Amino acid sequence: MVNTDQVLTCDLNNYNTLFGGVLMRKLDTVATLSARRHSRVKECVTASTDSIDFLCPIHQTDSVCVESFVSYTGTSSMEIFCKVIAEDMMTGERRIAATAFLTFVALGEDKRPVKVPQVEPETEEEQLLFNTGQERAEVRKARKKKSKELASKIPLTKPWDY
Repeated sequence: MVNTDQVLTCDLNNYNTLFGGVLMRKLDTVATLSARRHSRVKECVTASTDSIDFLCPIHQTDSVCVESFVSYTGTSSMEIFCKVIAEDMMTGERRIAATAFLTFVALGEDKRPVKVPQVEPETEEEQLLFNTGQERAEVRKARKKKSKELASKIPLTKPWDY
Protein backbone atom coordinates (compact mmCIF):
# COMPACT_ATOMS: atom_id res chain seq x y z
CA MET A 1 0.00 0.00 0.00
CA VAL A 2 1.31 3.45 -0.85
CA ASN A 3 -0.01 6.86 0.19
CA THR A 4 1.60 10.16 -0.76
CA ASP A 5 0.53 13.46 0.72
CA GLN A 6 1.73 17.00 1.14
CA VAL A 7 2.66 18.62 4.45
CA LEU A 8 0.18 21.33 5.37
CA THR A 9 0.72 24.23 7.74
CA CYS A 10 -1.77 22.70 10.21
CA ASP A 11 0.43 19.54 10.32
CA LEU A 12 3.49 21.44 11.63
CA ASN A 13 4.78 21.65 15.18
CA ASN A 14 6.55 24.65 16.74
CA TYR A 15 9.79 23.57 14.97
CA ASN A 16 8.04 23.86 11.57
CA THR A 17 8.36 20.10 11.02
CA LEU A 18 5.65 17.49 10.74
CA PHE A 19 4.02 16.59 14.06
CA GLY A 20 4.98 13.06 15.08
CA GLY A 21 1.33 12.35 15.89
CA VAL A 22 0.25 13.34 12.38
CA LEU A 23 2.76 10.90 10.93
CA MET A 24 1.60 8.20 13.38
CA ARG A 25 -1.97 8.62 12.13
CA LYS A 26 -0.77 8.27 8.53
CA LEU A 27 1.17 5.12 9.45
CA ASP A 28 -1.82 3.52 11.18
CA THR A 29 -4.14 4.35 8.27
CA VAL A 30 -1.87 2.92 5.57
CA ALA A 31 -0.93 -0.11 7.68
CA THR A 32 -4.63 -0.86 8.27
CA LEU A 33 -5.19 -1.01 4.52
CA SER A 34 -2.25 -3.39 4.07
CA ALA A 35 -3.63 -5.64 6.81
CA ARG A 36 -7.13 -5.64 5.33
CA ARG A 37 -5.86 -6.27 1.82
CA HIS A 38 -3.72 -9.21 3.00
CA SER A 39 -6.38 -10.81 5.20
CA ARG A 40 -9.36 -9.96 2.98
CA VAL A 41 -11.56 -9.24 5.98
CA LYS A 42 -13.84 -6.32 6.72
CA GLU A 43 -12.10 -5.36 9.92
CA CYS A 44 -8.55 -5.38 11.23
CA VAL A 45 -7.60 -3.79 14.52
CA THR A 46 -4.29 -2.36 15.66
CA ALA A 47 -2.92 -4.72 18.30
CA SER A 48 0.28 -2.77 18.88
CA THR A 49 2.54 -0.13 17.52
CA ASP A 50 5.76 -2.06 17.94
CA SER A 51 8.18 0.67 16.98
CA ILE A 52 8.37 3.97 15.18
CA ASP A 53 11.79 5.38 14.50
CA PHE A 54 11.82 9.02 13.41
CA LEU A 55 15.05 9.26 11.44
CA CYS A 56 14.95 12.82 10.11
CA PRO A 57 12.54 15.75 10.19
CA ILE A 58 9.87 16.28 7.54
CA HIS A 59 9.41 19.88 6.40
CA GLN A 60 6.53 21.75 4.84
CA THR A 61 8.36 21.75 1.50
CA ASP A 62 8.36 17.92 1.53
CA SER A 63 5.91 15.38 0.26
CA VAL A 64 5.38 12.38 2.53
CA CYS A 65 5.09 8.91 1.03
CA VAL A 66 4.15 6.05 3.37
CA GLU A 67 4.70 2.56 1.96
CA SER A 68 3.51 -0.48 3.90
CA PHE A 69 3.24 -4.22 3.49
CA VAL A 70 2.69 -7.33 5.60
CA SER A 71 6.16 -8.50 6.57
CA TYR A 72 5.30 -11.43 8.85
CA THR A 73 2.20 -13.28 10.06
CA GLY A 74 1.11 -15.35 12.98
CA THR A 75 -2.18 -17.21 13.09
CA SER A 76 -4.48 -14.18 13.16
CA SER A 77 -1.92 -11.41 13.52
CA MET A 78 0.01 -9.52 10.88
CA GLU A 79 3.17 -7.51 11.32
CA ILE A 80 3.09 -4.50 9.00
CA PHE A 81 6.30 -2.75 7.99
CA CYS A 82 6.06 0.92 7.04
CA LYS A 83 8.68 3.18 5.57
CA VAL A 84 8.25 6.89 5.24
CA ILE A 85 9.96 8.64 2.34
CA ALA A 86 10.16 12.41 2.47
CA GLU A 87 10.86 14.20 -0.79
CA ASP A 88 11.86 17.83 -1.00
CA MET A 89 9.49 19.11 -3.65
CA MET A 90 11.91 21.84 -4.72
CA THR A 91 15.08 19.75 -5.16
CA GLY A 92 13.72 16.21 -5.58
CA GLU A 93 15.97 14.93 -2.77
CA ARG A 94 14.43 11.78 -1.22
CA ARG A 95 15.26 10.33 2.19
CA ILE A 96 13.93 7.70 4.56
CA ALA A 97 12.35 9.84 7.28
CA ALA A 98 10.94 7.04 9.46
CA THR A 99 10.37 3.32 9.72
CA ALA A 100 7.75 1.50 11.76
CA PHE A 101 6.38 -1.90 12.66
CA LEU A 102 2.74 -2.27 13.67
CA THR A 103 0.78 -5.41 14.48
CA PHE A 104 -2.82 -5.96 13.42
CA VAL A 105 -5.34 -8.71 14.10
CA ALA A 106 -7.92 -9.74 11.51
CA LEU A 107 -11.46 -10.04 12.85
CA GLY A 108 -14.37 -12.04 11.50
CA GLU A 109 -18.02 -10.99 11.43
CA ASP A 110 -18.32 -12.13 15.06
CA LYS A 111 -15.47 -9.74 16.03
CA ARG A 112 -13.24 -12.71 16.92
CA PRO A 113 -9.74 -13.23 15.47
CA VAL A 114 -9.61 -15.21 12.23
CA LYS A 115 -6.76 -17.04 10.52
CA VAL A 116 -4.77 -14.99 8.01
CA PRO A 117 -2.80 -16.15 4.96
CA GLN A 118 0.93 -16.61 5.38
CA VAL A 119 3.31 -14.09 3.83
CA GLU A 120 4.99 -14.99 0.56
CA PRO A 121 7.93 -12.58 0.32
CA GLU A 122 8.94 -11.64 -3.21
CA THR A 123 11.41 -8.76 -3.13
CA GLU A 124 14.77 -8.63 -1.38
CA GLU A 125 13.32 -6.14 1.12
CA GLU A 126 10.32 -8.39 1.85
CA GLN A 127 12.60 -11.43 2.25
CA LEU A 128 14.90 -9.59 4.67
CA LEU A 129 11.98 -8.52 6.88
CA PHE A 130 10.30 -11.93 6.69
CA ASN A 131 13.51 -13.71 7.74
CA THR A 132 13.78 -11.53 10.87
CA GLY A 133 10.04 -11.59 11.64
CA GLN A 134 10.04 -14.51 14.09
CA GLU A 135 12.55 -12.71 16.30
CA ARG A 136 10.40 -9.56 16.37
CA ALA A 137 7.30 -11.67 17.13
CA GLU A 138 9.03 -13.19 20.17
CA VAL A 139 10.09 -9.74 21.40
CA ARG A 140 6.50 -8.51 20.94
CA LYS A 141 5.11 -11.45 22.90
CA ALA A 142 7.55 -10.86 25.79
CA ARG A 143 6.83 -7.11 25.81
CA LYS A 144 3.07 -7.75 25.91
CA LYS A 145 3.50 -10.12 28.85
CA LYS A 146 5.49 -7.48 30.74
CA SER A 147 2.91 -4.81 29.89
CA LYS A 148 0.12 -7.00 31.28
CA GLU A 149 2.14 -7.61 34.46
CA LEU A 150 2.72 -3.88 34.86
CA ALA A 151 -0.95 -3.07 34.18
CA SER A 152 -2.00 -5.49 36.93
CA LYS A 153 0.08 -3.47 39.42
CA ILE A 154 -1.05 0.02 38.40
CA PRO A 155 -3.73 1.51 40.66
CA LEU A 156 -7.06 2.51 39.13
CA THR A 157 -7.69 5.40 41.52
CA LYS A 158 -8.12 8.79 39.96
CA PRO A 159 -5.21 11.22 40.37
CA TRP A 160 -7.34 13.57 42.45
CA ASP A 161 -8.24 10.69 44.85
CA TYR A 162 -4.74 10.57 46.34
